[in-house]
Amino acid sequence: MAEIWDAYKRDFTRIPGETLIRGQHIPADKYHLVCDIIVKHQDGTYLIMQRALEKTHGGKWELTAGGSALKGENPEEAAKRELLEETGIDGILQEIGRTVQDKNHSIYVMYLCETDCEKDSIVLQEGETIDYRWISRDELLALTEETLISHRVMKLVREQNL
Repeated sequence: MAEIWDAYKRDFTRIPGETLIRGQHIPADKYHLVCDIIVKHQDGTYLIMQRALEKTHGGKWELTAGGSALKGENPEEAAKRELLEETGIDGILQEIGRTVQDKNHSIYVMYLCETDCEKDSIVLQEGETIDYRWISRDELLALTEETLISHRVMKLVREQNL
């Protein structure tokens, strides 16, 4: 079954009654909503996850759980669902930024989830991720673009001293 998204304007406003379908052309004046969630443990370490090999950027690490909002979901609902699906964490989210990526017709809402979960309790989503690690801020900042693909949120980590 096809994944259906609500259509949005560039200013993060939902377009009533209009939908988009994953994999189909998105018109120039429409966008789909994507949520990114940084997971930071109370001890100061960050969760990074390795992408499944068959995915785009397969084998690389990413700092976020997340994905596209489904039809009817607001940004926080989508972020909570994606976080639970990809990590098994049911946490409280704090919005930390928004950005637009015109070339992909995507609008991004980015969140921080601070957790005290058991570090070995992460549940990886089959087909999405194959491994995870908890790393320090210094280790995170030392990762190169060849290893870590989370450019949008890394900017926030640096700017907001997350």
